[in-house]
Amino acid sequence: MVNVNPNPRPGPDARPGRWLLPVLLTVQFLVSLDMSVVNIALPDMGDDLGFAPDALLWVVNAYALAFGGLLMLGGRLADLVGRRRILTWGFAVFGAASLAGGLALAPGQLIAARAVQGAGAAALAPVALALITVHYAAGPARSRALGLWGVSGALGGAVGIMAGGLLTDWVGWRSVMLINVPVVLAALLAARRGIPADRRTGPAPRPDITGALLVTAGTTLLVLGLVRTETYGWGSGTTLATLGGAAALLAAFVAVEARKREPLLRLGLLGTAHRPVLSANVFALLMSSGQFAAFYFTSLHLQQVMGYGPTAAGAAFLPFCAGIVVGSTVATRTVARLGERTLLVAGGLLGAAGFGWFALTVEAGSTFLGSVLGPSLVASVGIGLCFVPLGTSATSGVAPEETGMASGLLNSSRQLGGSLGLAVLVTVAASATGQGRGRGALAEGYAAAFAVSAGLLVAAALATAALHGRRTSPIAPLRPAKTPTGEETSKNFGDDVETGVSRSTQG
Repeated sequence: MVNVNPNPRPGPDARPGRWLLPVLLTVQFLVSLDMSVVNIALPDMGDDLGFAPDALLWVVNAYALAFGGLLMLGGRLADLVGRRRILTWGFAVFGAASLAGGLALAPGQLIAARAVQGAGAAALAPVALALITVHYAAGPARSRALGLWGVSGALGGAVGIMAGGLLTDWVGWRSVMLINVPVVLAALLAARRGIPADRRTGPAPRPDITGALLVTAGTTLLVLGLVRTETYGWGSGTTLATLGGAAALLAAFVAVEARKREPLLRLGLLGTAHRPVLSANVFALLMSSGQFAAFYFTSLHLQQVMGYGPTAAGAAFLPFCAGIVVGSTVATRTVARLGERTLLVAGGLLGAAGFGWFALTVEAGSTFLGSVLGPSLVASVGIGLCFVPLGTSATSGVAPEETGMASGLLNSSRQLGGSLGLAVLVTVAASATGQGRGRGALAEGYAAAFAVSAGLLVAAALATAALHGRRTSPIAPLRPAKTPTGEETSKNFGDDVETGVSRSTQG
């Protein structure tokens, strides 16, 4: 097996360019923004373009399918082809699709544009985390970058709801797509200055085509089955066949990867030698299952029960944005002292407390002060505490040439968790609501969904306590190492201490 490193990792004394972090934060913000910004604009899109009622949801689902299905491939391509190259391609595809969506004249054109936009996002998202891991040495610099990375993603989702309402009300639905274009152009220019050029030593590795096809088809089919449960139901033949096909494809993917010399996903990343990586992905899956669904039901509660308009509903998410910033700031300052495991458990339990508070106070006569402000602040501070330790754990002990692989895995866990949680909790809410359509009945359904969201975050905290193992050392010293091709990189020496592995390549 020939090991290559097309994306060399700088030594511990290397300083990232001033444009690097703004570009990476823009990536995370845009990817999250476009998951939510179209939601409030959907009715206007449907009226203007003549969508059939059942087809309108595909404006959301097309993005989710392409994004979730291609994340693993996007992360690995960054390792093999080059991070700057994949980032540039991703921006170009994302921007072109945004322009096409804003100019769409028919439903099929808009749905296709959203699918291509999701593919661009799948190339962008894993690169952002990989570049942070590679270019920021373990310690305060990386913790700060990861904190801002997490804040950008959370703010993108929350701001998307608010911006979607404002833009739709003031400018029109097309603006929610076209607003991406100038942002992408500015980010492309900054990327040329801020992202180091790709370099390679040794021959190019052979891409894992079989693994890429299997995991892309399997995850796409899985997301498709989940997002259609509201239409077909969990027990329908269509849903069972779709989820069964996804399970078969993903099982085949695991079998293929176990035999590959240069796999798309090295299964050892989820083994006992990388317990923090396994723990981070389980936590991300469970937390996203509860968090994404809670965002969805909060928006519905504000508009359908409390009677808020799109702009007011978006503004009501501002406390959540503030709490995310507070939680991430605290995590950045304390992760070196407390460790990732402690912060993840504490953040998960605090987030669960916030969603539990929502469940107890959501009712027909809810007020902003009585049932939204307090729960939003508690839940968001808890979730904000998780982003720094989550990013650190997900790449703990991972070789520089596999950071894209690990980043793609984490992003896939988050995306699949969000799709799974939303599908399950929509069913829970519908069951609790029954045949009622009044505000009281809707509030009962939303309360049940919030209660399950709280349970999912408790499960995430418990899983981390059991799986993570002893705390990693986020401030472990870096030691230079030689790759098999003779190129010097830097490795986190603490990773070797943590896993108990002695690497002969260490200098």
